[in-house]
Amino acid sequence: MRSVFLVAASLGLTAAEDGLAGWLRYAPLDESIASEYSAPTTIILLNATENSPIASAGAELEAGLSGVLGVEAKVAEGACDTASSVIVGTVGSYQEACGDLPEGAAELGEDGFWLSTEGEDDTVQIIGQNERGAIYGTFEYLSMIAQGNFTKLSYATNPAVSVRWINHWDNLNAGGSHGSVERGYAGPSLFFSNNAVVSDTSRIKQYARLLSSIRINAIVINNVNADANILNDRNLDAIAKIADAFRTYGVRLGLSLNFASPQSVGGLSTFDPLDQSVISWWTRKTEDIYKRIPDFAGYLVKANSEGQPGPITYRRTLADGANMFARALKPFGGIILFRAFVYNQLEYSNRKADRANAAVEFFKELDGKFEENVVVQIKYGPIDFQVREPASPLFANLPTTSMAIELQITQEYLGQQAHLFYLAPLWKEILDFDMRWGGEELRVSDILTGKRPGGKTVARGGFAGVSNVGMEKSWLGSHLAMSNLYTYGRLAWNPWDDSVDMLHDWTRLTFGLDDEVRDVITQMSMESWPAYENYTGNLGVQTLTDITGNHYGPNPASQDGNGWGQWTRADRNGIGMDRTVATGTGNAGQYPPEVAARYEDVETTPENLILWFHHLPWTHKLSTGKTIIQHFYDAHYAGAETAQTFPLLWQKLEGKIDDERYEAQLYRLEYQAGHSVVWRDFICRFYNRMTGIADELDRVNNHVWRIEAEKMTLSGYSRANANPSEAASGGTAVTAGGGGGTASAEIPFDSGVYDIAVGYFDVSNGKAKWTLSIGDEVIGEWQGDVESRISKATSNGLDGHSAARKLFRGVTVEKGQTVKVTGSPNGGEGAPLDYVSFQPEGILD
Repeated sequence: MRSVFLVAASLGLTAAEDGLAGWLRYAPLDESIASEYSAPTTIILLNATENSPIASAGAELEAGLSGVLGVEAKVAEGACDTASSVIVGTVGSYQEACGDLPEGAAELGEDGFWLSTEGEDDTVQIIGQNERGAIYGTFEYLSMIAQGNFTKLSYATNPAVSVRWINHWDNLNAGGSHGSVERGYAGPSLFFSNNAVVSDTSRIKQYARLLSSIRINAIVINNVNADANILNDRNLDAIAKIADAFRTYGVRLGLSLNFASPQSVGGLSTFDPLDQSVISWWTRKTEDIYKRIPDFAGYLVKANSEGQPGPITYRRTLADGANMFARALKPFGGIILFRAFVYNQLEYSNRKADRANAAVEFFKELDGKFEENVVVQIKYGPIDFQVREPASPLFANLPTTSMAIELQITQEYLGQQAHLFYLAPLWKEILDFDMRWGGEELRVSDILTGKRPGGKTVARGGFAGVSNVGMEKSWLGSHLAMSNLYTYGRLAWNPWDDSVDMLHDWTRLTFGLDDEVRDVITQMSMESWPAYENYTGNLGVQTLTDITGNHYGPNPASQDGNGWGQWTRADRNGIGMDRTVATGTGNAGQYPPEVAARYEDVETTPENLILWFHHLPWTHKLSTGKTIIQHFYDAHYAGAETAQTFPLLWQKLEGKIDDERYEAQLYRLEYQAGHSVVWRDFICRFYNRMTGIADELDRVNNHVWRIEAEKMTLSGYSRANANPSEAASGGTAVTAGGGGGTASAEIPFDSGVYDIAVGYFDVSNGKAKWTLSIGDEVIGEWQGDVESRISKATSNGLDGHSAARKLFRGVTVEKGQTVKVTGSPNGGEGAPLDYVSFQPEGILD
């Protein structure tokens, strides 16, 4: 038996602090804490087979007890009454080997587990309803001891939902040597390389550990915009080996499908879901998959949305399409997650058009027409992962249909992991929302568990999280972003879990038990959503990013006039979507009556959603007495100011966190602090110009501490227009020719100590260098290499995506000295420069 565990135990459990271990570091506790616990010295595995979750549980216990407590526990084929032991098994194996189950373990649901640390002679019991439950209980026990929690307890826990899936948007058919990840910001794909499925599954097995520890039970490895070639024999053979790696930790594998596969790769003339040849093709293909992967979880399908093929092509219903797959899967116990993200291009001139209506319009009338193994996968809001949306009304429109909520762990619209954004509070706001369905208290979390009005229930529901980890050692690029993956799993198991409690657990597991580390990370994380919302888009107006571009930097002009339907309807007179029934698109009426009435009336609509449901004049007064436009100005300034505190807070942790992770995260927080000012200035300039209404505090376009680059003495630099113009302070910047350039000016400010901020553009087609000097002293140098250090969406233009700031704190200057920036171009990056700002203490210019 011993050989079963050696390979698994060597999977980087004590790796260097590069983030690869995530929250499974098994870092040693201080002796003063570890000595409080008399740890088991024997691991008894009941009915373990090679490469099974029970075997993996043994490997984790060996590594965890050794790493955390220094206890070299041994795996033994012992009796159940062996002293000082951890007993791990399933309900069935425990009964066979040990007799009667402990009270409380007999009624476990699927994937549930019983954990007891109250046994005599330091014995721990971990009993799973199945092998997944057993390894979940193992990770729970190890999480406790890793946090120094040696509480004596016994309890059973079951998942709130059966569907706890991760969706990947990894691309099979990407060019180059590595598979790309759509909306992925952490390097290339784990699963695809050189237009094929990878053969080395060692990194995948490490990922499986992380997913199992947060009780994820299935993963879809390919993009919902699926390549039909995923289904050829060569790829399915390789995917079966990936399934083997995931199975070791109890994670089942699923696949996204291209609806037109029978035609595009199957040789048929049609992909009509009611055509018998198409039905037969999918039946055979499904049988073929199950021969390779007997525990295959099922399919994920995106159909008739954003150019993807689907049943509507043949005037069939979406239910016709979903049911075709469901029937093929049913004999094997598989399910289909069918995405409700279906919409058509819209006419901006049509004031009744509203993409937010699409999900209900497409799916409401199909309730009762789906097979029982169809789960409709619904984005948390009615648009597309915005910084704030109401809960999707579709959650209260499918009384007999199973539903899963789609959450986006990858921060597509929300800073792309370049900005700190702890997502759990946003998710909790949606999950905790009371739909008042049928006049009853039915929160979204209740609906996902299968509850329906009148005490009715449906069989299954759940969570689907778009994760998109990549090959970077930190998995998500940002070390702090890993809290989102961790808390996603926690919420999928228990939607009522607390955002702060989950964050505290994750912080202790990831960075250790120091109270200041926990408090600082908690403060930054809990402030991150309000800050980001403030400096990107508030009052429910959506994230004012580049909708028609890469969804990263600011560009509110892109929101309107296109066919995508993520509109703000902003003009000189007002802003916001009129979604009322009385005068607007009718979206408010898609909610149950009590909620609909609340959203219909501007006086009862929550102000953080007021522009989501109402088009209002810029001069409309909010409850604070501020006008909407003044609120915009103030909120954007406040959000940027909060972001400035993040690197300063993080610096308190120097020496308390290993250097590698400390420096990597500090870089991101400093970048975010600068980019928040880019957002602030861009949005305020744009709406100031649109409305002609001045900021009451005279901040907008009044940067008295800045020296604009185009007004400096230039040598080798020349003017360059930003596009949009709001991306540059003063509307223009300067770029250098091939020989480089300098921009210099006499300092007009009083002598003193200043924080000097340099606005510049870090485009992605080169790595230019800049040097800042005061008089003869070099203050600092930096390189335009953000694209190499942060895997956010990039840009080759001078715009809101590439605009950045570099800050040098506490610089002593004298009035009349010369400030000079020297730019050294590289590749296509002409060392573009926007301004130099001299900020006195307490000023954020």
